Amino acid sequence: PSKAGAGLEPPPVFTDSRMPKKEPVAEIFESVSDGLKQLYRSKIRPIEEAYKFGEFYSPYMNDSDFDAKPMVLLLGQYSVGKTSFIKYLLGRDFPGAHIGPEPTTDRFIAVMHGQEDKTTPGNALAVSANMPFRGLEMFGNGFLSKFQGAQLDSPLLHHVTLIDTPGVLSGEKQRIGRTYSFTEVCAWFASRADVILLLFDAHKLDISDEFKEAIEALKGHDDKIRVVLNKADAVDSQKLLRIYGALMWSLGKVIKTPECMRVYIGSFWDQPL
Repeated sequence: PSKAGAGLEPPPVFTDSRMPKKEPVAEIFESVSDGLKQLYRSKIRPIEEAYKFGEFYSPYMNDSDFDAKPMVLLLGQYSVGKTSFIKYLLGRDFPGAHIGPEPTTDRFIAVMHGQEDKTTPGNALAVSANMPFRGLEMFGNGFLSKFQGAQLDSPLLHHVTLIDTPGVLSGEKQRIGRTYSFTEVCAWFASRADVILLLFDAHKLDISDEFKEAIEALKGHDDKIRVVLNKADAVDSQKLLRIYGALMWSLGKVIKTPECMRVYIGSFWDQPL
């Protein structure tokens, strides 16, 4: 007598190609920036290194670039109120601030949050692993000696970093007064800034050659640009209308866009209006 079950065919064996594939398990990160850092390191950075992207266009990004606060870049000719504008926002002076009718700010100043008031040399900022300024090493000591950080405890600086810039010069000064390319440095900051404020004085609407080059270097970042007409309280409403029209005419020759730039008018300083 045969055993029970004898003569039955063995059960079919499915190959791997027939087996249902497992869905990839999504990685879990504590924040969006952590996920972006991992994505950049694993997918984008290898491609940049393979094609030498960091040597020809922009330095490779570090974790500090992803963790950095939003950045606001202020540009304008000398004595249009850039430093006073920052002082107005902070409600107090910041380390390294100099205000006067002559070109007083002679360096780029990164105004950041800190527990105590202090200034940090540009060379130290450029090599600091937790600061988003590593890429500035490419401009050399000629620029780094004209760059510094100012740290102070202000509620606004918990959320944003402000970049104060030297007043844009005109004439012979712009060729002999800089030990670095002002336009290239502005382009570097513009690519990393979230908002770019172009400040104009109601009494000085002319756009110098260097300022024109700096504005042209912002091409591609038009959505970040905001134009501010400062010191508007120094003129009456009739003159202000003419000044506004003259400013729009000057900007139209430099900023080649079919749309009109929106101009924000105000007077940003600590004196009553």
